[in-house]
Amino acid sequence: MYAPALDGEFARDVCAGLQRSPLKTLPCRYFYDDLGSVLFDAITRLPEYGLSRSDARILESSARAMVDALPPDLAVAELGSGTGAKTRLLLEELRRRERVVYYPIDVSEQALQQCAQELGPLGDVYPLRMSYLEGMRAVAGRRAPGQTLLVLFLGSTIGNFESDAAIDFLYAIRTSLEPGDALLLGTDLVKDERLMLAAYDDPTGVTAAFNLNLLGRINRELDADFDLRQFEHHARYRADAQRIEMRLRSKTHQKVTVRGAGLIVDFARGEEILTEVCHKFRPEQICGMARAAGYRLEAQWTDQAWPFAESLLAAV
Repeated sequence: MYAPALDGEFARDVCAGLQRSPLKTLPCRYFYDDLGSVLFDAITRLPEYGLSRSDARILESSARAMVDALPPDLAVAELGSGTGAKTRLLLEELRRRERVVYYPIDVSEQALQQCAQELGPLGDVYPLRMSYLEGMRAVAGRRAPGQTLLVLFLGSTIGNFESDAAIDFLYAIRTSLEPGDALLLGTDLVKDERLMLAAYDDPTGVTAAFNLNLLGRINRELDADFDLRQFEHHARYRADAQRIEMRLRSKTHQKVTVRGAGLIVDFARGEEILTEVCHKFRPEQICGMARAAGYRLEAQWTDQAWPFAESLLAAV
């Protein structure tokens, strides 16, 4: 969940992406309107999507060790918090030691409301409906003197960035931190290709609906006339780049008008729109990425049932 569509940004990004050649693109940050957030929550519950359960297993088994590795007087900020369901495990452990101060940062008002309602009893919860970096700047301005900040970036969202962009983004977070602050970074690890593909192309079609909802959002917010029945979801793994690619493929030759962006787009039969990339990592790559962005790897916890890592990075 990257940035809300404000001041025409959505229209500009759609216009630019759909005019790209040879491959049209749409930014994956626009998946997460209220409907998209609900659909993604459903994806995390699918048996094929082992990523979320591995993330939760690590937090359940290692939350105490994570908290013990951090100094007292801690504030927690979470990028793309959603409803904060997984984060409860960490906050409950933190509450054993001190009062919880938690800043969930998300673009979905509905998800933030649910987060505040469910996690409010644990301590002080301050929802921020902002983009990631706007939220980080807001939290940095609110922190108490001497307070340590722990930033959570769970669920391997970092995998949605190209390699150089991932380092740039982690560095951008670092600019809102002080030495001694920390980032808990979730990363999905390379595994059997069949498992990875099934996680992004489930037989019940929830991931397909999530992907197609991006076109539905363009229809709703930019007065477009995409016929969702004439596009199909497609996922593939590129071993050379260690990444899953999600695409929307046109079933026929068609013309689409996006009135809110002043755009008419032609699609050839079989032409695709790249909507998301999901990079998978090897443990040693995480350390190098962290070092390049201004962090030191302090600790790493992994899940073997579905290879996944949570890495505690200290700002240096």
